[in-house]
Order: sequence, then structure tokens, then C-alpha cells
Amino acid sequence: MQIKVLFFGLLKDVCGRTDDKLELGDGAVARDVFNHYATAFPRLAGMAKSVVLARNHEFVAPETALADGDEVALLPPVSGGAPTSQIVDPEGHFFELTRDVIDVRAAENRVLTGSDGAIVTFHGVVRNNTRGRATLRLEYECYEAMAIRKMAEIGREIAGRFQVGRVAMIHRLGTLEIGEASVVVIVASPHRRAAFDAALEGINQLKRLVPVWKKEFFEDGEVWVDGEWDDAAPRVSPS
Repeated sequence: MQIKVLFFGLLKDVCGRTDDKLELGDGAVARDVFNHYATAFPRLAGMAKSVVLARNHEFVAPETALADGDEVALLPPVSGGAPTSQIVDPEGHFFELTRDVIDVRAAENRVLTGSDGAIVTFHGVVRNNTRGRATLRLEYECYEAMAIRKMAEIGREIAGRFQVGRVAMIHRLGTLEIGEASVVVIVASPHRRAAFDAALEGINQLKRLVPVWKKEFFEDGEVWVDGEWDDAAPRVSPS
């Protein structure tokens, strides 16, 4: 069988590629994809406890069976080149990946209804330093097809759990300058407590479950920012 393999974030540097075609025998499982590249790139083998696998845009356990034509992505821990992606639910929830500056006021107006008594908006912005080291800019990339679906899953789940009205999540991709918003989570609700709680849970889940990675640029170099998967994300090797 032939499998399409995708690499993201730090793993692009480790394996020296963004994608590949891999021939595997019948009965192959997702772990076999990781093992193939871990043999070729020993540094990857040492990352097994932090790498997550996805098949056809869904997280999968390492022993998940593969089929001819599957797409398997090797994903480093999330740290929070594609056109804009967007999902608009019938309930009014709104999710977007964009390379444009985020229009926060337009997004707020989009989710606010006459029955709402509160709207809470979280902005994640690019700061000018990391541990005292001056930051020049950030670059964000993501596994777009999977990221937009995960954002929608998270938004719908917290809307139901916290009994709020509408939820919007927007994430920037590409190059961002200091002070620009990289991610926005907006929750409209009849009551303020639910809106605050849902917004906090939304950004926390987004940072741990949505496959987005950032590279930080300094005057003397650049680095992929370390992230952390949610406990529910299935690693190649258990911690």
C-alpha cells in the first residue's frame, strides 16, 4: 500500500522534508510510519514520547491499521502555507484560519445576539521577548485540514458544556509582527460567568489540541517553540 506522509513544525527540520510517499506492506499500522522515519533519522526516535500521529485528519493510536491512500501526519507538540479555511455552523459558531489581520470587532458582531448579556474576547498577541531574549517576529504554520476541524469540535463542545450562546475561534498563520493578535477566542452568552469560563477553557484546549506550531525569530537565530499535547492525544510511545 502507498501512504502519503506529512511532517510539521520541528519534524520538518528533523526529517528534512514536508511530505513523502511511503510504501508499506499489508497489515501495516500507524506506528510503522513513525518507525520507518525514526530508523532513518535517529533524532526522531528520541521524540517518540512527544510525537502524535494523525490519519486522515484525526488523531489515531499507534496500532491503528492503515489502508492504501491514507494520509498520515507526524505531529510534534503543539505550540499553539495555506489559504484561509472557515467553518460556520448553523448555530452561529464561527471558526477560521487566516493569513490576514484578525478583525476582532467584526467577529464579535458576528456572534453577538439580542439575548446575550455578555461577550468575552481573549486575544493572544505576539510579545517582544522570550525569557529576556528579544523577539523579532513569529511564524505560524498548521495542519490546516485537521486544525479547522479540531477548532470546531472544541468550540461546539464548550458551547454545550457551559451553556453559552455562540463561540468564535480565529487563528493567524504566516508571519506576525510584535503586538499582532495570533489567536482570538470569543464567547457570547446571556451571563458573564459562563462566558468567562467558556473562553478560558476554549483557549486552553485550542493550545493543547489544535495542530498549530510557531517558530520564533531572534537577532541571533530562530527556534521552533516547545509545546505540549493534551493528555488525550495519543503519543507514539507512552510517557
